[in-house]
Amino acid sequence: MGTSKAQKITKEAIFHYCYAILHDPQYREKYALNLKREFPRIPFYHDFWQWSAWGEVLMKLHIGYESVEPTQLKRIDIPDEKVRSAGLSPKALLRADKVAGSIALDSETSLLGIPPEAWDYKLGNRCALEWILDQYKEKKPKDPTIREKFDTYRFADYKEKVIDLLTRVTTVSVETVRITQAMKKAAR
Repeated sequence: MGTSKAQKITKEAIFHYCYAILHDPQYREKYALNLKREFPRIPFYHDFWQWSAWGEVLMKLHIGYESVEPTQLKRIDIPDEKVRSAGLSPKALLRADKVAGSIALDSETSLLGIPPEAWDYKLGNRCALEWILDQYKEKKPKDPTIREKFDTYRFADYKEKVIDLLTRVTTVSVETVRITQAMKKAAR
């Protein structure tokens, strides 16, 4: 995004620039220890406007993740006759297989065709897709009274919502990785 030197730097442009720098893989690697211990220090890179543009795109992706175009993943549904005949919901699995590019949601449904780069976008130390799977797992409270009275969460009630979320976060992950790869090649 080449612009003239006379273009006025706004607060939003600075904010987008900082957002991009904080996603720069080289910056994150070089200052990993510092980022764990103190507030980040933002360097001034050669092409401010390119970095600001990347930051703006990243911010729109990350804030608007619920409205991005979902990635078309292959959904496979194989009825679990044993569970169905017992009158139960399919057993929630929520397991990712990065090598196969798949996610087993429950004993009946799997998503296939997840691009390899989707696993590279991390939120902290986990990839975004794994973070979602962990958030929707059924966790049983240890206390029997709490388990009996308040344990009402069932993955089956949220299955379609989770599938939609996973397809959209796959798009966000792939696009974020595409941008951060371009950042690696940029002059500093």
